[in-house]
Amino acid sequence: MKKIRGIIIISALALSVFVYGCNASNAVKGGAIGGVGGGLVGGVIGHYTGSTALGAIIGAAVGGTAGALIGNYMDKQADEMQNDIAGAKIERVGEGIKITFDSGILFATNSSTLESQAKTNINKLAAILNKYADTNILVTGHTDSDGTEPYNKSLSERRAKSVSDYTTMQGVSSSRFSVVGLGEVEPVASNDTPDGKRMNRRVEIAVFANEKLKNAAEKGQLK
Repeated sequence: MKKIRGIIIISALALSVFVYGCNASNAVKGGAIGGVGGGLVGGVIGHYTGSTALGAIIGAAVGGTAGALIGNYMDKQADEMQNDIAGAKIERVGEGIKITFDSGILFATNSSTLESQAKTNINKLAAILNKYADTNILVTGHTDSDGTEPYNKSLSERRAKSVSDYTTMQGVSSSRFSVVGLGEVEPVASNDTPDGKRMNRRVEIAVFANEKLKNAAEKGQLK
């Protein structure tokens, strides 16, 4: 039963997740996934897919017409992020946005100090987040499997916090942020190859609607 439920949930997510730029309507996707049961899916999606960032986005979904309006709001941000932020993977997911930075772009090996180019990218991200202020933001840090689990968890926490702290220094309210260090527990590739390890060393940022945005969408006041 658990396996079947996991397959159903993953299938629902697969219908809603896509790299920004494909032809499907993101706003419609936002409405659809919330209608399936965004809260329920969000509560367990991290367990079944190994993605805390995706779980946060799906869990925040409201669905229906309000979800479609929130999707439009997110489309505008994703457009600007895609155009302005170099070295980041921008994905529209349901009613949110998932941003992935390769840790090699942000940090030196075993460091949690942001590199100069990383600050330039985060400056641009912060400007967009400030423009679209009615969102919550989750920053998750990830490592490969080299080193001990406690060290990797600590490093991932420090890296996620560095991204969050620097973004707040650019004027983004700290009240919008949650920060989690996940170490090596959510790999996106095999740790048996150098390329796989590189992909696993990353920082993910989930952007999703706050209560103010949800309320505006539900009242039809969101343009």
